[in-house]
Order: sequence, then structure tokens, then C-alpha cells
Amino acid sequence: MILYYVPGACSLADHIALIEARASFSLVRIERAELTPDGSGFLAKRTSDGRDFSPRGFVPALQLDDGTVLTENIAILAYIARHDDALLPADGMPRWRTLEALSFMTTELHGNFRPFFYPDATPAEKDRARQKLTRHLATLDAQLGEHPFLLGAQMTIADAYLFVMLRWATLHGIAVPERLTAYAARLTQVPSVARALAAEGLAS
Repeated sequence: MILYYVPGACSLADHIALIEARASFSLVRIERAELTPDGSGFLAKRTSDGRDFSPRGFVPALQLDDGTVLTENIAILAYIARHDDALLPADGMPRWRTLEALSFMTTELHGNFRPFFYPDATPAEKDRARQKLTRHLATLDAQLGEHPFLLGAQMTIADAYLFVMLRWATLHGIAVPERLTAYAARLTQVPSVARALAAEGLAS
């Protein structure tokens, strides 16, 4: 498999999951990336050797061994975790809670970061987004409670995604609750997270 990524983008979650799943993969860093005109995400035009890499032009994109390209974080994360019941339980309520958490983060966290990546966003738009993000982070902080990971004792693909959202919050000056701050610090010590950060040039 090949993961096309932009350092620090939401593709970092997939990078972490690939390592955690002990998958065989290679990386292609997208060098010429810019925001889409509407600020909704990264528009990565071509790979560094000039090839088109994604039918939708976004990262992440995961090229499978048969050449098929898969896009969209929830789909990619679920695909990566398909043979790892720890990352995504095979059935039962733990599976649905993991997918529920991913959907919540995609809609309520990821979506609300848009003004911070949109050059023409107004201060009022950023303030509204900050208020929403603060509220939703408080919800996740309550869900985390005293667990080591978001959904309990095991790391899942939801943790990989939440780690990226917390990095973005810190980078953009959004207050992160105390338990989530400690949680993010713990995750940096998880080998898969540390390796992904180092590979993307993000290790502190």
C-alpha cells in the first residue's frame, strides 16, 4: 500500500494506524499542496514526480496493492483496521462506538477547523468555530474520563484521529481540556505515534 500524505494533515491519523496495524506500506509526501478555494481541505495536485495521485485531489489517499485508490479518512481507517480487532472491533457495541466517535470527530471537530485553514475567514467565523470546538472537545474530555484511550483500555483508530485534532487545536490556540492534554501527551509516547511524527518531520 502507498499512503499519500501532507505532514501534519489528517492523513497523519492513517499513518499512525498503518504503523499500529503493522501493515506493509510506503509513503509519498505531497510537496505541492494548497488549500482548496473554499477552504474545505487540502488540494494536493500531484505527487513530487508529477503524477496524479487521487481522483478527488485530497489527502489522505491510500493506494491499495491492486492499484485501487481509497479516499476519505473514515473509509481508510476502517480499511487499515479490518484485520485488527483492537483498532476496530469486529462486531458488537465497541465497533459501533468506534465508528460513532470517528463520525463525531469528522463532522464536529474536523469540519469546524475549516476557518483556521481558510485564508479569507473572518475573525467572527474563527470565533464561532473556536466556541464550537471548545464545546465538542469538552464532550470528548468527558467521554475519555480516566481511561487511557478514548474508548477504554485499547487504542483504536478513533485515538489516531483524535490525536490529530488535538494537535490542530494546540497549533491554533484552542483551549484543550486538562485530561485531553494529558492524553495527547501520553499518545506521543506510543511507538506508532512517535514513529509517524518522526517520519513526517513533526517530532519535537
